[in-house]
Amino acid sequence: MARDDDGTVAMPRLEDILRHPEDLDKIMGLKAEYSRKKAAVDSQLREGLRDQLETVQRSINALTEGQRQVSKTKDELQGIDKLCAESQTSVEDFSQIDKLAKVQRNFEATLTMKKGLEEFSENLAVVEDLLREDDDDLENQPNLLRAHMQISRLRDFRDEAMDQIRKAQDPSSEETLADYFQGLDGVVDWFDDHLGTACMNLIPLVQSDNPGMVVRLAVVVMNEEKNDQTVRALQEAQKDHQDLADRFKSMNVGPKTVRGYKEKFLQAIEFYAQNQFDATKEDFLAQPDNLDKNFRWFFNDLYTVQQGMQPLMPKKWKIYKTYTEIYHRMMHDFFIGLINDPELPADNLLAIIHWTEKYYKKMNKLGWKQADLKPNILDDREPELIRQWQNIIIRAVEDWTNRITETDRKGLVERIPDSLDTNPEGCFRTKTLPDMWRMLHEQIMASGASSRTDVVEGIIDAMFRVLKARQVAWQTLIDEECAKYKAPGGDLLDGLQLLQDWLVAVANDQIACIDDNEETGQLGYLSRFKRDFETIVDPSYMASRAIPELDALRDGYVDLSTHCLTQFVELIFAVDFRTTIPDFFTQKWYGDFAVKRITSTFEDYMADYSPVLHPSLTDILVEELSDELLVKYLSSVRNKGVKFRHNTDPYTDKFKDDVLTVFAFFQNYPDSFAGTIKMKWRLVDWLVRLLESEKGPALVAVYENFKTEYWDLQLSWVEAVLRTRDDFERSMISAVKAKAAELSVERGMETLMSKVR
Repeated sequence: MARDDDGTVAMPRLEDILRHPEDLDKIMGLKAEYSRKKAAVDSQLREGLRDQLETVQRSINALTEGQRQVSKTKDELQGIDKLCAESQTSVEDFSQIDKLAKVQRNFEATLTMKKGLEEFSENLAVVEDLLREDDDDLENQPNLLRAHMQISRLRDFRDEAMDQIRKAQDPSSEETLADYFQGLDGVVDWFDDHLGTACMNLIPLVQSDNPGMVVRLAVVVMNEEKNDQTVRALQEAQKDHQDLADRFKSMNVGPKTVRGYKEKFLQAIEFYAQNQFDATKEDFLAQPDNLDKNFRWFFNDLYTVQQGMQPLMPKKWKIYKTYTEIYHRMMHDFFIGLINDPELPADNLLAIIHWTEKYYKKMNKLGWKQADLKPNILDDREPELIRQWQNIIIRAVEDWTNRITETDRKGLVERIPDSLDTNPEGCFRTKTLPDMWRMLHEQIMASGASSRTDVVEGIIDAMFRVLKARQVAWQTLIDEECAKYKAPGGDLLDGLQLLQDWLVAVANDQIACIDDNEETGQLGYLSRFKRDFETIVDPSYMASRAIPELDALRDGYVDLSTHCLTQFVELIFAVDFRTTIPDFFTQKWYGDFAVKRITSTFEDYMADYSPVLHPSLTDILVEELSDELLVKYLSSVRNKGVKFRHNTDPYTDKFKDDVLTVFAFFQNYPDSFAGTIKMKWRLVDWLVRLLESEKGPALVAVYENFKTEYWDLQLSWVEAVLRTRDDFERSMISAVKAKAAELSVERGMETLMSKVR
């Protein structure tokens, strides 16, 4: 039983507890335990709800008190306004006294303005000297506070003067005055550069133990913040109570514009961090595994603020919280920008997914719980990102396979010379097969880095789909190319040999996928593929999903290899024997040595391709040659002009001669000959018996025995055989059909007669 980070207890899953029938005895105890846990959770929820209600109530009370204070202030201002109005009628000669007072105030203001204008250039020069001295010592800027004080006075004086001239509505004088104050703008920019340099180096200043500079910077920003607050308050008062505000001189003295130094200070924090984020991005894209090292500066900065900067800044700023919020938001934006990039490599995406947990652990050491950091660094998109990362791997597998398939298609369709390769044993192979399996191995290794069995299993499923699709694609492509030579008029020899080479190479490839050598311990590609992923997936997945898929792939490789050899043989018959097969059983057949020419061609092909064919496929090729020849031989009863004459044609001797000629060739392959070939060629004997049997019951008995032994014997072929007899009568077919209707034979494995029609 484990305890989660939030303090709750994580109960084991029921499927892990109730594995055996006797575990049912645990149900009552589990029920009591879950009830206790539910009661504890309910108690926590009630306590949390009570805290939230108390917080809301305090907020409502604070708002109510604020409204009361605003109303009280409004009443007091109205009282003051009333007293002022009443005083004008209670004092004799008030209007004259008021007029004289205004004259005196205006005179004093004029003298002050005159003196300020006369001393403006001199005061500006003093500030320039201070800034010039600081240019030589930007790390300390000893004159920062004096320069700020002088500039603030000059700016306030300029704002007051410009405000007065605007009220006088004298455009020409306003332009003259603006020209007079023009030099102040350059000095302000100069000062702002100094202040901005200090702000951009705030972290290094603390790290280099320069608290004096940090404090001076804080004092400047703090004073500017107060001035901005005053200006904003005045602007609000003037907006709501313009008449009342105009009557009080104190409300019209001081700064007139918001200068925004506090906002610039916060922007400098962000700019400083952004430069480091940009550098980190370049390093991360180049080396995703070094993300922890690349972000070391991030946590060092926050630690510096926590330990060294907080005592130097105004408490109300909550500078550590401010820094953390800015840095966390930028970290969030940094990663969201990356994960939204469709071109982000899979390795980088996985590093980001793994980084989340490390990030919150490091922030926890700095005093910040995950719940305190908003928004979530990845917007709670981890499940989506896992699927996205999985899809990147799957898309990479599919893209690689598509490129490999296209390369193979181009090499085969265009009959590109040197498009094939040979293995160390000299067997033909495609050049792309090792690349495909190497790619799958690399992607499995990459997927294993996710430490998520469900993700790996999804990727392996995709690989199964790709491998099966590749088998289908090969068969489709081979059928399309071979069909060009099998069609009428397709006897052109251009590219035929290279096509046959490809068929052998593809057949060899399929064997290489499943060829496990127990003596040497060398595994085929499929077994190595299984070995790569079986340790990183769930055992239940391995048993229920992977093993059946691997078996299906293994069967598919065998079938595809055999199909390639079948097509190879069919091409031989379609091209080499196109004019030979139609002569079987015709009059020309009796004086010809067609079967001998065929077996001689077989010998040539075997001599050419045995050295480049995988040894395990030799017997399969030989059996395919035998089967195809036998099917063509038996099917030749449909050749034009075939007629077997009992008294004049020595057809039985010719059948015997053909079979012996065939046996003479296939005996060179004793395993295949003795195992299957010799037995299959007994079908010629059945053909002879159909031709030789007496009409009536004897013929029907031959058919019955034939059908019993070969359940898939085609009645249409039997009818074609009977029609070639010179003593053919329709009653023969009727008798056979009648027997076929009443026969009930047991279906078994498909025999060669299913192909003879």
